[in-house]
Amino acid sequence: MAMLNDEIRGQVVEFLKDMAGPVRLVMFTQEFECDFCAETHQLVDELGELSDLVTTEMYDFLKDGAKAQELGIDKIPAIAVLGEQDYGVRFYGIPSGYEFTSLLHTIISVSRGKAELSNEGLEFLATITAPVHIQVFVTPTCPYCPRSVMLSHQMAIASPMIRSDMVEATEFPGLSNKYQVMGVPRTVINEVVHLEGAAPEPMVMDKLREALALALA
Repeated sequence: MAMLNDEIRGQVVEFLKDMAGPVRLVMFTQEFECDFCAETHQLVDELGELSDLVTTEMYDFLKDGAKAQELGIDKIPAIAVLGEQDYGVRFYGIPSGYEFTSLLHTIISVSRGKAELSNEGLEFLATITAPVHIQVFVTPTCPYCPRSVMLSHQMAIASPMIRSDMVEATEFPGLSNKYQVMGVPRTVINEVVHLEGAAPEPMVMDKLREALALALA
């Protein structure tokens, strides 16, 4: 049974017409012991059918360990969204519910290779010389989460030093406990700085500055 009904498929086809270039959805899964791997696989396959500019690649997390290591994939199900280059944009867990919107917008943004951020934000991101890892914890039923995910992904597109992960909180309870995720969205920067809620760009940039300052302390 298809995950996307005819109405949604039609909407997605129209939406993806705004793509500016090809995008590869590189998914990592495995046959056993992976919640939502099969569903994520099916979702990626169906997306690949809806635009000539979207291609899909499937890898086994264990058998294709070298590929997973190359792309920095450390858990599954995982989707790396690659465009003209690898911008460090990742989805961990099935991007269903409201997060399907995040995936679609990310595909468009990656196809363009240009971040939609303020000039001030872009200028600041251009000064970053140390690696930054942003994790945005979400659930599919959270209507505010896509805003945080898409902002984080835009920052990764803007800066080669930033890696941005969407993490579906209920699929990775160990990580949720580690970072004390009591509500979503919860943004974690370099594992030490946390931000609650769908914060605006200037607030997230301030938290990023805080994380960078801590790294230098």
